[in-house]
Amino acid sequence: MKEHEFRPKPLLTKREREVFELLVQDKTTKEIAAQLFISEKTVRNHISNTMQKLGVKGRSQAVIELVRLGELKI
Repeated sequence: MKEHEFRPKPLLTKREREVFELLVQDKTTKEIAAQLFISEKTVRNHISNTMQKLGVKGRSQAVIELVRLGELKI
């Protein structure tokens, strides 16, 4: 990549993306935590942070918005 090329900052962090990819596979918070070797509280924090970035009030709305923005494939 050339120095003057602009590359937009991704909306989601790598971990937030991993959490939502598992969430759309119908995994529970507990299952996501176990699979990613993090606590359930951390999973909830990642979901909450993403919802805040998107300005939505629920997980379902977050998933819909992420798909609409092309950030998530289902």
